[in-house]
Amino acid sequence: MLQNCGFALPPSRARAMVRSMETLTEIATIIARHVSKDGFQTTPIERVWLVQSSTVTMPMPNVYRPQLCLVVQGQKQVTLGDRVFRYAPGRYGVVTYDLPVTGQVVEATPDKPYLCLVLDFDPVMLGELTLRVPPPPGAPSPPIGKTVSDAGADLLDAALRLLRLLDDPAALPVLGPLAEQEILYRLLAGPDGARMRHITSSQGRVAQVGRAIAWIRQNFRERFSIERLAAEVGMSPSSLHEHFRAVTAMTPLQFQKQLRLQDARSLMLVQDIDATTAAFHVGYESPSQFSREYRRHFGEPPARDIARLRASPGLAAVA
Repeated sequence: MLQNCGFALPPSRARAMVRSMETLTEIATIIARHVSKDGFQTTPIERVWLVQSSTVTMPMPNVYRPQLCLVVQGQKQVTLGDRVFRYAPGRYGVVTYDLPVTGQVVEATPDKPYLCLVLDFDPVMLGELTLRVPPPPGAPSPPIGKTVSDAGADLLDAALRLLRLLDDPAALPVLGPLAEQEILYRLLAGPDGARMRHITSSQGRVAQVGRAIAWIRQNFRERFSIERLAAEVGMSPSSLHEHFRAVTAMTPLQFQKQLRLQDARSLMLVQDIDATTAAFHVGYESPSQFSREYRRHFGEPPARDIARLRASPGLAAVA
């Protein structure tokens, strides 16, 4: 009998845990069969990505889109502002806004790699379901734009049905949208339901923060003040500061800084440009300030960090 902290679990709970473990094992088997190498891999299912890493990875900044991330094997850690989220097998993360985070695979081996299913949310499909699914009872969830929860058996079953269609291409066009809708339904009807509704809402403070996030993403290379941003989204500066931090775990200017640093790092790594050119390109006026903030954020000066990335085998951005 399964035990928890030395105490025998009730039979119904034990059966549910066994069922979930069996479902996770089948999901992991399907993912492993359909990935050919470490990294993100597209699938014939629109908006669905499969992820594999056979090694632990260094902490890597990334910008998460609104999506579901279900870890089925291995573990990863994601930092958003001053908050740390830990994923283990059977845990899923929901992101409701574009958010700059730092992710790291912390448990993976060649024999038992980190495996993950990512589903980018379709706002149209989600909006239609929101109108049909009653809001969950109880107090509204905190507005933080990212959370990690334990996946219930129903959500795991829905994810398994979606992935099984990778082996049934004839049924995929018909059953794929239905399986995706079921996943979204399980999220809307579950503990993250209120948070999921923020994605399609156009009203209220959280929606205004969403517009502020979108504005910064489009204009992060330009200088701006909190007063200007507040005017753009129709909020007072103090209210914007308070609600923006509640959603993103950082201030608007910290958000902008992370986007600038991530963009500069990508430019140096992909386009092979020097640090000074990258600094000016993303909006810095002082190369020395850029180097200080870069080292504080990434742990190394720009040139040394890029050299380390190029010399490091395996994945940098899996998490």
